[in-house]
Amino acid sequence: MELSKKGETIINGEGLVAGRLASIIAKRLLMGEKIVVVNAEKIIITGTRKRVLQWYGKRVLEWRTYHNPEKRGPKIPRRPDLVFKRMVRGMLPKKKPRGREALKRLRVYIGFPEELRGKEAEVPEAAKLKNKQIPYVTLAEVYESFGGRL
Repeated sequence: MELSKKGETIINGEGLVAGRLASIIAKRLLMGEKIVVVNAEKIIITGTRKRVLQWYGKRVLEWRTYHNPEKRGPKIPRRPDLVFKRMVRGMLPKKKPRGREALKRLRVYIGFPEELRGKEAEVPEAAKLKNKQIPYVTLAEVYESFGGRL
């Protein structure tokens, strides 16, 4: 299966801020562009490690519903590629079919697939971390702290 087709843009997520990158990708998907994101495990979330893991742990492990308070389980994905895809999904239109169609044009991978090795990956300048002193956590660290192995 050929991953990189003529109209696809490859974006390297290494060292990019998750929210900024997700908003840039969502806008480009709505304009009809096909996008492949590689190195999803190296995308970063700003904030102290304790705060990020506490927030994420609450979302994943301690979620209870009003109708069934005993029901527990992950409500958001744990794998870095699926977490990032969920972030982009949250920035697309909900009720309109164009949001669903835009999400179908997005591919997210952990690492760099063999089929894309020779291609050049783009790095959006607007998604880079501007202040190096701000603490951050990568999506791989979040995943590994909840029992996953990459």
